[in-house]
Amino acid sequence: MTQILNSTLTAMTEQLERREITSVDLVSASFERIAEMGEVGALAFTKLYPQEAMEAARVADQRLMLGDQAPLLGLPISIKDSMDIAGEVTPAGSVIFTQNGAAEKDAPVIDAIKRAGAIIVGRTNMSEFAFSGLGVNPHYGTPVHPERPDYIAGGSTSGGAVSVASQAVFAALGSDTGGSLRIPAAFCDVVGFKPTASRISTEGVVPLSYSYDSVGAITRSVEDAIVMDQVLSQSDYKVPEIPLSQMRFFVTKDYVMEGLDAEVEARFLETLAQLEQAGATIIYRDFYELSQIPHINRQGGLTAAEIWSEHEFFFDQLRDQYDPLVAQRIERGRSITASHYLHILRKREELQAVAAKKLAFFDAWLMPTVAVQPPKVEVLADEAEFFRLNGIVLRNTTVTNFLDGCALSLPLGAGIGLSISGLKDQDHHILAVAKSIEKHLQLLR
Repeated sequence: MTQILNSTLTAMTEQLERREITSVDLVSASFERIAEMGEVGALAFTKLYPQEAMEAARVADQRLMLGDQAPLLGLPISIKDSMDIAGEVTPAGSVIFTQNGAAEKDAPVIDAIKRAGAIIVGRTNMSEFAFSGLGVNPHYGTPVHPERPDYIAGGSTSGGAVSVASQAVFAALGSDTGGSLRIPAAFCDVVGFKPTASRISTEGVVPLSYSYDSVGAITRSVEDAIVMDQVLSQSDYKVPEIPLSQMRFFVTKDYVMEGLDAEVEARFLETLAQLEQAGATIIYRDFYELSQIPHINRQGGLTAAEIWSEHEFFFDQLRDQYDPLVAQRIERGRSITASHYLHILRKREELQAVAAKKLAFFDAWLMPTVAVQPPKVEVLADEAEFFRLNGIVLRNTTVTNFLDGCALSLPLGAGIGLSISGLKDQDHHILAVAKSIEKHLQLLR
């Protein structure tokens, strides 16, 4: 029965509206699929809602019979464990927050997907407080690649990516502070879209960084990403068809292209060649200013300062309950002074101005989403290797957050993603560009 989940969100919506299938069928298949996943499923989800989801599915089928066309009506979806649901505690991948009181109301993004008819089947696992690009979690286990369980799924929206890639749900709600939607999407060969931070409410989502936090979705196609973004942003915008022959792409050979795995570089360059053959223009320019980012963030950057402000009053008392690797990163914020914080903000504004000039006449900036393919779970047991890989994995994706832009990761296979990036509030155009690129690459397969 689980084969009915082997579809995109948009295609399944049409089948539901034609009443070729029911929401009850889909939700039943979703839980059957999670059970079939065994340990992979157990690591991907921290909580399931079988009774609530089935009741919601029956209500959805009644609405469908009456002709209701809500965009997500009757579709199984997962949510990240950092998002508030009224009456529930929001652990955010930690044991510390399990001691908190229950949320008084749904987060606005949860309210948005519920009003759109989505059926939440479960909460998904994540890096503690979303503070890692690797998805490691010592409390609830580390989500693994759905087809290669010796390898990580990436983070911090690790369980969400697994739930979509495993075809247990049609979309996963997540967040992105430095790559947390795009990294696991790339590693699990699905689509991850990070919108401009200010477009979608982060209220009711456990914060990591007020400056960088974004809420978005992991999906199986760009069209599905557009639907999810429309729901989350509460905007029924149209995405035009743009021929590749009319597009100009910015590519830099420095910083984001340094130290790539051989297969990552090969697939990225092959993709550029395919886009050029379709008539797109690829322009290579330098962006050496990006090399300043590691130095600017050498003490932990805005993220460390801002999460420290959230944890400082209980950190010392509860330190032994944190993931030790996350605790080290949070504690870096203790020593960041107000003047240093303001210095980072000024440097960020300067780099944003540089990026605006460099990208002014381009449709998008293309780069590998992650410099490396998914690492094995076992190598992360070594603390030094964990921090080394975490830095490498986050390097490219963090650039977009630092510049306050938007980006979509499109799968190229083998745990490799193509990042299609833009400046602040260019979300609709980036989604249109991504849709055209995806369509062309699918024709070549």
